[in-house]
Amino acid sequence: MMRVIGLLVSACLAAAAHASEDIADQYPASALYSKPVEVIPNVWSAIGATAPPTYENSGHNNNLSFIVTGDGVIVVNGGAAHILAEALHEEIRKVTNQPVKLVIDENGQGHAMLGNSYWAEQGVPILAHADAAHEIDERGNQILEAMKRYNGDKAEGTFVAPPTDTFEDKRVIEMGDFHVEVLHLGPAHGPGDTQVWLPEQGLVIAGDMAFHERMLPIFEDTIVSDWLDTWETGFEALNATYVIPGHGHPTNMAQVRRYTHGYLTYLRGKIGEHLENGGDLADAYYVDQSPYAHLDTFEELATKNAGRVYEQMEFE
Repeated sequence: MMRVIGLLVSACLAAAAHASEDIADQYPASALYSKPVEVIPNVWSAIGATAPPTYENSGHNNNLSFIVTGDGVIVVNGGAAHILAEALHEEIRKVTNQPVKLVIDENGQGHAMLGNSYWAEQGVPILAHADAAHEIDERGNQILEAMKRYNGDKAEGTFVAPPTDTFEDKRVIEMGDFHVEVLHLGPAHGPGDTQVWLPEQGLVIAGDMAFHERMLPIFEDTIVSDWLDTWETGFEALNATYVIPGHGHPTNMAQVRRYTHGYLTYLRGKIGEHLENGGDLADAYYVDQSPYAHLDTFEELATKNAGRVYEQMEFE
């Protein structure tokens, strides 16, 4: 059975165009950046662009996934705008007549939660981690205004719809044929990072815990040492066979380990050497990150990442 699933994953990846920042939109018939693909049986994902959010990609630069359980559909991520959530719902209806019974936000960022506005109008419950709910409450309107600036008329109908339910460490959902564990393994990329784990299928919808096709961003509230600890003590322990990352195509643990844990460890090592040599912040921006220069968004993020790691390590 697992071999069959593996072949399905390989086939869906081979059929999909690369989610590149150089491709503005690979599914022009929809507001979605790409048409959803079935990653394993009954688990689907619409893979977003590995570029910053733009009008051309409608802000669909993360993965919008859904699970067809047999007794309803679970959606993972509200999306960056009302228009994206509605477009995803149209695609779900092409796959199944089962109603959407739950939306799970992977964090409190715009691309995870602004589309909650659509789902709230449908009366669908929305689940998020308590820290993500706090971020939505504190910054939701600011995030909405930023989305309106790049999305123009595509922002129509979008409003801040907070989650209707929150959890702290774990929420177990039994729906249809699926046992679903909604997890907060610890601090990582940002407040309230959430992973959706299907232990019987060996698949994790990792959210922004894991990156591989684009460079990960280190935000002001991203503590890299904490992210590494959470990875090593929580995420690795899942021993997932299949990974749907927050951005980029479905893959495996080896790939996300290389480009998430590996990159963070590498960058801390380079900044550590720089500090030992008496280097300052101005030069820290330009430590060698060439092994990762092939990743999408490298030009936008590499120097920022180095500066933030320097600021974190300076007084360790």
